[in-house]
Amino acid sequence: MTAMTGPAQAGNSGDYLAARQARMAGDFDAAVYYYIRALGEDPRNPQLLEGAALSQLSAGDLPRAVSVAERMEDAGIQSQIARAILAAHEFKTGAHQAVLDRVAEDRGVGPLVDGLMAAWARLGAGDMSAALDAFDTVAETKGLRGFALYHKALALAMVGDFEASEAIYANEEGGPLQMTRRGAIARIEVLSQLDRNADALALLDRLFGRDLDPGLAEMRDGLTRGETLPFTHVTEITDGVAEIFYSVAAALRGEATDDYTLIYSRVAEALRKDHIDAILLSAELLEDMGRPALATRAYRQVPRENPAFHAAELGRAAALRKSGRTDAALEVLEQLSESHGDMPIVHTTRGDLLRGMSRYLDAVQAYDTALSLYEADDRSQWFVLYARGISHERLNHWPEAESDFRAALKLNPEHPRVLNYLGYSLVEKQQKLAEALSMIERAAKARPDSGYILDSLGWALYRLGRYDDAVGHMERAAELMPVDPVVTDHLGDVYWAVGRYLEAEFQWSRALSFAPDTDDAERIRRKLKVGLDAVLAEEGAEPLKVAHESTNGG
Repeated sequence: MTAMTGPAQAGNSGDYLAARQARMAGDFDAAVYYYIRALGEDPRNPQLLEGAALSQLSAGDLPRAVSVAERMEDAGIQSQIARAILAAHEFKTGAHQAVLDRVAEDRGVGPLVDGLMAAWARLGAGDMSAALDAFDTVAETKGLRGFALYHKALALAMVGDFEASEAIYANEEGGPLQMTRRGAIARIEVLSQLDRNADALALLDRLFGRDLDPGLAEMRDGLTRGETLPFTHVTEITDGVAEIFYSVAAALRGEATDDYTLIYSRVAEALRKDHIDAILLSAELLEDMGRPALATRAYRQVPRENPAFHAAELGRAAALRKSGRTDAALEVLEQLSESHGDMPIVHTTRGDLLRGMSRYLDAVQAYDTALSLYEADDRSQWFVLYARGISHERLNHWPEAESDFRAALKLNPEHPRVLNYLGYSLVEKQQKLAEALSMIERAAKARPDSGYILDSLGWALYRLGRYDDAVGHMERAAELMPVDPVVTDHLGDVYWAVGRYLEAEFQWSRALSFAPDTDDAERIRRKLKVGLDAVLAEEGAEPLKVAHESTNGG
């Protein structure tokens, strides 16, 4: 690498710091602006150049990133980001020999990407035999066989050799290839091209079942009608290269940082504008990075006529919600319920948003619609029943709520969240207490590190008068959720019940500092003034069941 000049020199320190802060915050548009300003003072600074290129690529602007990457390569600056940008540009402009030279001169992106890029570049140069040999060479590298076989099968299918492509899929070594959604779709299209629609249908049903998204449902309908599905997965060289970068991005998801993974998904997008999976992945990464505005922009790239439009709109609604634009999110979901009203997930998501807005009656109606779209024995509807049960409980429709919770448990027995919510609600209503405690204990056994569930267990024991047993569970819940006002308030009540009055008052004071609801805050202040026993008496509640003479603090 060239010698690095200090980015804070020559009067550009303010712009550099602003650019760096903007990039760290994920505000790539602002980062680009400040990096370009800083480069005006120090145009050969490696840090500034790489920061600008990375920000431009992260913002989805490959054309502008190319010029910066070219300046870096001309200056001898070694940068994986710049090389990925330039390799993508060379493929887009048909400069396949330039890619081969890049890989041969060790100016590529990395071991996995370079070998596959070279294979696709040889195919782009018209040498199919050399391309297949290159795929085979990559397949000999430990850990890369699956990637290489997947791309070799795609290349064969692209040139119309569907028999050879299917032979790779059918081979046991190629088994994992079709386990991803994209791999499965590619093989289904290959089988259809071979007039094997029955096999394609069997594969689709085996891998995806009958609960299909619009894209898969469209494929299944075509196969059922006896149509020959076109091979759309890779139709030109840049599609194959886009698949390299998308495959790497998908593999990195959760294993590498989001900003690093975003580099690969953005390159895939730049190489293939209709690579919907790459667009959705970029949007999800941006959302995870706390950039809902950029995520929203990415989701909007998916056209309305695309089968994945509903997924993009669901993602856009989530991004809008995270950015605080709840009304805009609801508008998106309402429009989606009109255009994709036959999909339960649309109504469920709308119900979840309405429930989060405390519009419980509207949420119930949305969940009702979702449930009406399920088959009676579809076990996946347990969550909708659970969510509708919560909404009914908040509306004080307890018989309906209990019925929904029990129906959810019938479909998904022993689910900790359902057991906990039903058990806690029964405790609060002083109903079926033995069963309620058993439910919460089973939930706590399944999720021993859940503060919410341990709070429920401690509170149930408290409500049953088993105060000493409640202490340990409530203390553990407070450790797991140290700033939750409800848990802290509960801990104070439990301490009071065992005679640890000073500690109880301390916990109530802490609970007040965590901004509880208005009604809860008023009750806590009253407890601090007159004590829990007096408050219970004022409320007409049952008094505490044990004497405190034998406990400490009395």
